[in-house]
Amino acid sequence: MSRFCDELRLERERHRISIEKISEETKISSRHLHALEAGDYASLPGGVFRKGIVRSYLRALELEESTWMERFEASLRESGAAGADGDWTEFAENVRRNRGGARQKADPRWMGVAVMVASLAVLGWGVWKFAMHGRLF
Repeated sequence: MSRFCDELRLERERHRISIEKISEETKISSRHLHALEAGDYASLPGGVFRKGIVRSYLRALELEESTWMERFEASLRESGAAGADGDWTEFAENVRRNRGGARQKADPRWMGVAVMVASLAVLGWGVWKFAMHGRLF
């Protein structure tokens, strides 16, 4: 049985569509498309991004998505690239790292909201005072 990536390339050539044309249509880097056709899954972004690249490629060639995606998943497992569990673990680890552990005591956005509310209160008091007495002080 031939490799998934080889069959994918042969389908593209059979449709007489260039990598550049697919790249223009899908807005996916030709570097990623070449890596997909070479079976170099480690060079592709992980998780849902990798699957999105494959789905876009399949749509550009008007191929049956469900059967080709199953074949892609099997090829991915055979290649030893991280499967769905590894991708989610890596994703969760990146989220944890980027959130930076402990949360800040005062979010700067809330400070801006507090200043705005205080300013509106002072302005409201000034308008009320001027309307009732005709002067501020």
